[in-house]
This record gives sequence, C-alpha cells and structure tokens, in this order.
Amino acid sequence: MKRAAWQRVLLSAWVRPVLLVALLLVAWDLAIRLFRIPPYLIPSPWSVVQQLFNEWPRLLKESIPTTYATLGGFALSIAFGIPMALMIAYSRTIESFVYPLLVFSQSVPKIAIAPLFVVWFGFGIIPKVIAAFMLGFFPIVVSTVMGFKSVDPDMLDLARSMKASRLATFLRISLPHALPSIFAGLKVSITLAVVGAVVGEFVGSNSGIGYLLQIANGNFDLPLMFAALTVLSAIGVVLFVAVDVVERLMIPWHASQRHDAVVPA
Repeated sequence: MKRAAWQRVLLSAWVRPVLLVALLLVAWDLAIRLFRIPPYLIPSPWSVVQQLFNEWPRLLKESIPTTYATLGGFALSIAFGIPMALMIAYSRTIESFVYPLLVFSQSVPKIAIAPLFVVWFGFGIIPKVIAAFMLGFFPIVVSTVMGFKSVDPDMLDLARSMKASRLATFLRISLPHALPSIFAGLKVSITLAVVGAVVGEFVGSNSGIGYLLQIANGNFDLPLMFAALTVLSAIGVVLFVAVDVVERLMIPWHASQRHDAVVPA
C-alpha cells in the first residue's frame, strides 16, 4: 500500500515538473563543477537562489508592473483578436484583405518598432501594453479562425434543417466547437504577452523585470540576471496555468480535459 501511494505521488502531475527542475539544477551544478566554468560566464544555482532570497522584495516589486502590462496586452488581444477572427472566418472578402496584412505584420520585429511606442506614448505602462498586445494578438486570431472554420458542416446543415436561428447555431454549435482552438491560442498568447511586456520595458521603462534585467546586464550581475529570468518564467507559468484552469472549467467535456481519454501508443 505504501509503495503504491509513493508511486501515485511520483506520477502526479504536479510532482513531475518539480522533479525535472530539481534534476536540471543538479545537472547545472555538476556541469559547472566538472568543466570548471567561471562564475562570470554562468553562475552556480546556489548563487542564483541566494540572489532570489536576498533580492526578493525588489524582484517582487518589479514583477508587478510587468504582470500588469502582460495582462493589459492579453486583454486587448482577446478584445480585438476574437472579433477579428470571427469576421475573417465568416467573410471571405475580409479574409482576403485582412489576413495577408496580419501575416505581414508578424514579420516585422517588435523590438524594432517598440521605440516608436515610447515616442508616441511616452514612458509608462502604455508602450509595454501595446508591445504585449502586438505579440499576443496573432496567435488568438489564427487559432480562433481555425476553430470556427473546422466546425462540422453536417452539424450546421442539421441546425438549418431544424430552422435554428443564426445566433442559436453560433452559441450551441460553432462556439462550443471552436472553444478548444480558442483556448489553445490563448495559452500561446499569454506567454507571448509576457515577452512583449519585457520588450517594451527594454526600450523605454524605469520599472519592471525587463528594466531590472538591463540593470543586471549593465552591472554584469549574472546571479541577479538569472534570478530575474526565474521570476519572469514564474510569471509566465502562473498565467499559463490560470488560462488552463479557466479552460478546464469552461470545456470539461472536451477530450483533452478528460482523464479517461484514450492516449495513442
């Protein structure tokens, strides 16, 4: 019984990532010791942990504006991305005009145009929100368009034969079918929004994790830099998990959310 309990704990979803991180830290420390890597190239895990502990109030303070900018850009991505995707999915004319422009916009490096946001909107949270929005917008549009275009035509024909209204067809057939794809885009978007917020902080900000990374880079403080990157990764993971929890609550019926789903060999 005890052995079975330990096996269940080791195989649980929350233990496996922790074990993987622990193994990576051990491998990191062993690599530094075996290859005698100097601290000015790669700091030891212990020095990064010490810096996390010593600078935790500062790291927490700087993580707040980054999180706000990320959430603001993510909210704008949802507010503009899903309606845009609906227009593209249900209108070939709009798709022919807008979709190529969206694809073209993604080929422009955001770090190259981010300074323009500082010129137009000044220092503050607005340039960071816009940078997060520009990175998080496209995945939502693409995934949502794919979700609505992949609705089973037979289901739509059945709804028309039963004289269902367009609104009822959308709410009962199209939207539930597209929700898994929409949430897939949201998960990608929230992680890219974190990157966008940091890009905005790089080009013009006096606060945030990106600003702290610039300070650490200028002082060649590698432990602080790795500590800031750790906090930044934690922000992305927490926000990703939050979107995943919402997905589980909204579409518990989907195969990806069922533990009894058959996994192919």
